[in-house]
Amino acid sequence: MARTNNHLWNGLKTSRGKLGKDFVLKKRGDKTFISKYPDMSNVVPSALQLAYKDRFMHAVAYAKSIISDPAKKVAYKVRPGSTVYHSAIKDYLENN
Repeated sequence: MARTNNHLWNGLKTSRGKLGKDFVLKKRGDKTFISKYPDMSNVVPSALQLAYKDRFMHAVAYAKSIISDPAKKVAYKVRPGSTVYHSAIKDYLENN
């Protein structure tokens, strides 16, 4: 990973993320790094990873159902310093 002193990257407020499918900008402290976009085409997830991915998919669907219904959204118990969406995801993952 190469560190860059280019003012184009350092001057951006959010100088992290991808640039197409070529480069990824990363920030560590006040320094910006540029690296190659990761190639995940040959990665085969394990059965456990697929199970967790499926569980999280259901948690997101649950959270979206809460925030799409105004009555449920107002009545939902929100954790301190969190949002209804993130609280619903956490509650689903803890209880299922």
